[in-house]
Amino acid sequence: MTANELITGDFTEANEPFSLFGTWLKDAEENEINDPNAVALATVDPDGLPNVRMVLLKGYDERGFVFYTNFESQKGREILASRKAAMCFHWKSLRRQVRIRGPVEIVSDDEADEYFKSRPRGSRIGAWASKQSRPLESRFALEKAVAEYTARHAIGEIPRPEYWSGFRILPTSIEFWHDRPFRLHDRVEFRRQKPEGGWAKIRMYP
Repeated sequence: MTANELITGDFTEANEPFSLFGTWLKDAEENEINDPNAVALATVDPDGLPNVRMVLLKGYDERGFVFYTNFESQKGREILASRKAAMCFHWKSLRRQVRIRGPVEIVSDDEADEYFKSRPRGSRIGAWASKQSRPLESRFALEKAVAEYTARHAIGEIPRPEYWSGFRILPTSIEFWHDRPFRLHDRVEFRRQKPEGGWAKIRMYP
């Protein structure tokens, strides 16, 4: 199915962003070959220099957009310092993009525990074994750590590390972009002054 075949209405007429995002994500889940929930996450270091990397969106609702990570990683430390972040989804097969910006909060322990328990056992072991974003002396050192934590948690549930949890971006800006011929794209931005505020919609030049 092509991007044009998916257009059943004018998305620029949407009154709020979350339902529209849900529709676009569903389209991506049906059409993207790999990881439709993959998203570029941008943070900033103490010197103001940006960093960007791909993460996986693990949930969203009207509160915001959730992903999980090691809080001692580079992105974890940068978000904890600034409490701000941005995301960009790009679904190439659909010729669509969504940009999200806003302050960040930490998800509740219950949310983090529930998601951690849903992960494959090997991924939960990996959360203990990997000192994410820090120097690794060799592949063997990582494999040794995995073996040690596998033996330590051979029986029973694997607890969530204290340093592993989730962040929720509380959007103050969500922009939807759809490719059109001759670079005359459709582009709409929803804005609000604070996360609990109402949305204003602005149609943008491409």
